[in-house]
Amino acid sequence: MDALDLLTADHNRVRGLFARFQSAEESEETAEMTALAEKIVTELTVHTEIEEQIFYPAVDANEELHDTVSEGMEEHHVAKVLIEEVAGLSPEDDAWAAKIKVLIESVEHHATEEEEEMFPQVRKAFDRAALEDLGQQLEALKASLGAPTVADKEHLSLEELKALATEQEIPGRSSMNRDELVATVAPA
Repeated sequence: MDALDLLTADHNRVRGLFARFQSAEESEETAEMTALAEKIVTELTVHTEIEEQIFYPAVDANEELHDTVSEGMEEHHVAKVLIEEVAGLSPEDDAWAAKIKVLIESVEHHATEEEEEMFPQVRKAFDRAALEDLGQQLEALKASLGAPTVADKEHLSLEELKALATEQEIPGRSSMNRDELVATVAPA
């Protein structure tokens, strides 16, 4: 799978976590909110790491994408600051949920901007082989960071993947093919 498809899958997996966090907050389920916040932080930490170590340097080599990459790095910085601040708070603190909501809004903006502005430019600037190679590098780094990879989920049946996608509230799941579901869902 190419780098852009993998990064989009990461975005959608986190969007599912965001939706579940917001539902838990509306239901005042503090334990569920706490568990989801931990998953959000883990996902975002791995995602920013693979983008900053592999994807952004490769993309930044293209002069036309430099400004977009610089903006993405600054948006990552904002997310990291919010994550650090959340870590210093208790879920009982009103600022805890407020900071997570701001983190969600910031990351949602960042992911949408990447998908709508950066990724189309990258797809034009890089050939299929280069994007596939980048995808393999991203997956290898994910594995070294202890995060689930596509290979960890390939054994799942289509029915299992669909059930996980529904449970995880993955946006766009009904139109995803098997490969997209494998890349997107978190393992059970």
